Amino acid sequence: MTDHHSKNSDEQRPLTHASLTAFVIGLFNDTMPFNTLLGLDVVDGDTGIELHVEWKQELTGNPLKGILHGGVTATMLDTIGGLVAITETIKHTDESQLSDLKVRLPTMGTVDMRVDYLRPGRGARFIATATVIRKGSKLVVCRMELHNEKGDHIAFGTGTYMLG
Repeated sequence: MTDHHSKNSDEQRPLTHASLTAFVIGLFNDTMPFNTLLGLDVVDGDTGIELHVEWKQELTGNPLKGILHGGVTATMLDTIGGLVAITETIKHTDESQLSDLKVRLPTMGTVDMRVDYLRPGRGARFIATATVIRKGSKLVVCRMELHNEKGDHIAFGTGTYMLG
């Protein structure tokens, strides 16, 4: 079997919820240069999808205090919100419609986001999580949270994401 034939076989194989979710996680984890630059890591665990980043000096926002840059905090919240908006949409889409959803992925994005910073970003590892507050046919609203490895609540946000 040639590589060309294998590729065509993969393209003809129907999408499943699991395969499209894995594809989207791969996009966020492996192909977004900014996520790679920051060291963001998507973790799909037992309790759901999380976004992790290990502390490194390059992420410092206040060099006098040695705390996480607010832009990194906002990026993590926005990234996990968008990712959860998409993966929850996948879960609630009939398998026969997943191909149409995959075609719309390039037009999905953030419409609006608010961040509330609760305390300085101190820690060795930061974990972002999100839950869907409301899902419509075109928009998803998520609540996102950022904690450190000790469970200290650093920030939360609310984001609205367009489904394309």
